[in-house]
Amino acid sequence: MPAGTFTMGDSSGDRNASDGEVPLHEVTLDAFEIDATTVTNADFARFVADTGYRTEAETFGFSAVFHLAIEADPADIMGQADGTPWWFGVRGADWAHPGGPLSTVEGRDDHPATHVSWNDAVAYCEWAGRRLPTEAEWEYASRGGLDGAKYPWGDAEVDDGGWRANIWQGTFPRTNTLDDGWFTTAPVRTFEPNGYGLWQSVGNVWEWCQDWFDPNYYRHSPAANPAGPGQGGGRILRGGSYLCHISYCNRYRNSARSSNTPDSSMGNAGFRTVALAPSDSPGAASGDTATHDTATHDAATETGA
Repeated sequence: MPAGTFTMGDSSGDRNASDGEVPLHEVTLDAFEIDATTVTNADFARFVADTGYRTEAETFGFSAVFHLAIEADPADIMGQADGTPWWFGVRGADWAHPGGPLSTVEGRDDHPATHVSWNDAVAYCEWAGRRLPTEAEWEYASRGGLDGAKYPWGDAEVDDGGWRANIWQGTFPRTNTLDDGWFTTAPVRTFEPNGYGLWQSVGNVWEWCQDWFDPNYYRHSPAANPAGPGQGGGRILRGGSYLCHISYCNRYRNSARSSNTPDSSMGNAGFRTVALAPSDSPGAASGDTATHDTATHDAATETGA
């Protein structure tokens, strides 16, 4: 990503009042390098094989699965999430078993790794010698050089002239007509990249960012290289997911913000990484992402879609 200045925040009027997408403000960023795609199952498998790492979903023994994507015996299906009844805690659901114990990621090496908490993503980054993007870096990269646009490709809607992102079609949360071709995750290089070469920064899976979430942060954030507030209860998630639908969650936009607790994991959230500054000491190679161009554990939030 070249160094530059852009207008951060919602300019289309589609904001969610509680998310803090305003005021609009100019942000200047130094140049940085970001993954072209989210970290894939193949990438995450290399990390696990190299380190023996166990995700928080594995440690806790369960993770959040969308009700129509569950692949588990009834005994492994826990209760519904408060406020988001289409999410169930499922015992044995994790990155390698995204629908539950009866599922697998076999044949999905190029799909995004999911059921990864913010803490898990940071552990991956430490192994890879990289880090999570700041919220400002993520939005700048997602915009693809189109300052003020609603989506990475411009202002045309997702289904205008052909599908541009993996979101929900039909009646949420019961009927998905699969007009875009995908029920849950799609391979990370599906649809078209934006002007900076990023694939699927909106739709498909939510993406963890480095920052703590504060809905009032934009009112006092620094103009250059903002890194988020110093503390908070949740970490930023960006980009929406395959469960987003205009009737419930219109967060598949460049400026949309959401958050969840850093130990939360769910079947529609992943992450991409950013290179460390040259002055930082590099670590291990980041696997494929370095080289290629909820019910929660605490409580449910609207990040569930």
